[in-house]
Amino acid sequence: MTTGAADDDPSGIGTYTTAGASLGFATLWTAVVTFPLMAVIQFLCAKIGLVSGMGLAGVLRSHYPRKILYPAVVGLVIANTLNAGADLGAIAAALNLLVPIPTTWLIIPVALLIVVVQIWGSYRLISRVFKVLALTLFAYIGAAFLAHPPWPTVLRATFIPHFSLDNRYLVTLVAILGTTISPYLFFWEASQEVEEEIKLGRKTLRQRRGATYAELKAAAWDTNIGMFFCNLVFYFVILASAATLHSAGKTDIRTAAEAAQALRPLAGNAAYLLFALGLIGSGFLAVPVLTGSSAYAVAETFGWECSLDHKPREARQFYTVIAASTLVGILLNFTGINPIAALFWTAVINGLMSPPLLVIIMMVTNNRRVMGNKINNWIENVLGGLAALLMFTAALGMVLTWR
Repeated sequence: MTTGAADDDPSGIGTYTTAGASLGFATLWTAVVTFPLMAVIQFLCAKIGLVSGMGLAGVLRSHYPRKILYPAVVGLVIANTLNAGADLGAIAAALNLLVPIPTTWLIIPVALLIVVVQIWGSYRLISRVFKVLALTLFAYIGAAFLAHPPWPTVLRATFIPHFSLDNRYLVTLVAILGTTISPYLFFWEASQEVEEEIKLGRKTLRQRRGATYAELKAAAWDTNIGMFFCNLVFYFVILASAATLHSAGKTDIRTAAEAAQALRPLAGNAAYLLFALGLIGSGFLAVPVLTGSSAYAVAETFGWECSLDHKPREARQFYTVIAASTLVGILLNFTGINPIAALFWTAVINGLMSPPLLVIIMMVTNNRRVMGNKINNWIENVLGGLAALLMFTAALGMVLTWR
């Protein structure tokens, strides 16, 4: 439950709120359709780390030409940095709901706190504290029911996909797919499996290489349960926003205070508090993952030491990438971009970056030189292929209807 809630980062919450407010119940079906696709992609990334003993960038460096590796890593770093910047802005906007301090004054202290704990402290410390706050996102479930939506319409929108060639609809669809099946999770998942192997005493690549079917089964269960709760929150954020904001005619969400109104049926005047706690909790979990996955990818690309368990002097380049990504993320918040709009458009960028990375993941997990006898089965290939096809089609439709 905690992992699933934490996967709904501020960009996701902002995107789902915007989708529900602007399009009503029209995108509810995406939560159902993306669950198996998201789960299988995350499992394939975990399988890469477990079987190869390397992160995704390390596998590309060892087995594929640089013309595949470099664009993948550059695209990841760009998307992650933009996402981290948007999430930092969202944390500051959420804090502004609780304390009367301007958002711009809060961004730098928030970012410094995250990067200091990440470099000199422990991500596990961050996760233990803020996973609890992220669980407040489950309040959207209660808010959705208390808003008394028209259930026949809700069920129809959930199980009968609605498609439209309207550009606003396609942009929103790309954003939903991009914030759900995100590039940073591909690299983070594989690298974290390697970290777990190292903690078990498997220090060398030879010791880490290979995985038992029991290990893969455990990873599959872990991924499926986490992704289920992630998509459960995703579904009810859209539903609550559609039943409250859209129904009240608030279709253009510009501030965190407006977005928080989706929780009013459950929390009344405390809606701001619940929304702020959820956004702060998920943001403090997500930003280290965003900057950390960039650092893993860059470090693996150049063969540097990389681990969040290393001291700064043991992995200087790795932590330099984290600090640099955080700094650029801070600066992005002083460009005058609206925080809620930044969350949404970051998701759109992720939606454009993900399709080619999905093709790379499918290519790697079907390569016997990398995976041995643990290559994909037909179900994994079908679901992984559908994920790539859906995201390519949505992105192409968005571009062709742009005006």
